Amino acid sequence: MDAVADGASVLVPALLIVVGLLGIVIPVLPGLPVVVGGVLLWAVLEGSALGWGILVASVVVAVAGFALQYLVPGRRMREQGVSSSTLAIAVLIGIVGFFVIPVVGALVGFVLGIYVVELGRGRDRAQAWTRTKHGLVAVLHSIGIELGAGLVIAALFVAGVVAA
Repeated sequence: MDAVADGASVLVPALLIVVGLLGIVIPVLPGLPVVVGGVLLWAVLEGSALGWGILVASVVVAVAGFALQYLVPGRRMREQGVSSSTLAIAVLIGIVGFFVIPVVGALVGFVLGIYVVELGRGRDRAQAWTRTKHGLVAVLHSIGIELGAGLVIAALFVAGVVAA
């Protein structure tokens, strides 16, 4: 019975981490918080200094990932001429899209929002499309940054399990 409990104390957190990583790529779940939640569960079940240390390191990586996820793509978009107000409106349309179109609605809404706002500002379809492409690249960078942070946290978890 003890071996089953020990196995579950690693398996359930590992499954949460995998589900969180999938949630980053398929934006249905809040991916990075679920990954950190898996490490939190493991740390509580492990109850050791190592477990808590891995949790602290995971939270640091997650906070850095969240910050970079918004700062880096946002800066690149502004450098390409996409204004902050366009980004704000596109985010709002992305939120609506999330509820209207399951799974991919946030992405579709965000990109469509950039195109519509930029088209309305300049009436130049080529420039609006160029800025929309920059928006799409920024979204992909954001997902990549979040996925990278999630994978680093998963590696910390694996290292902690091996060391324990």
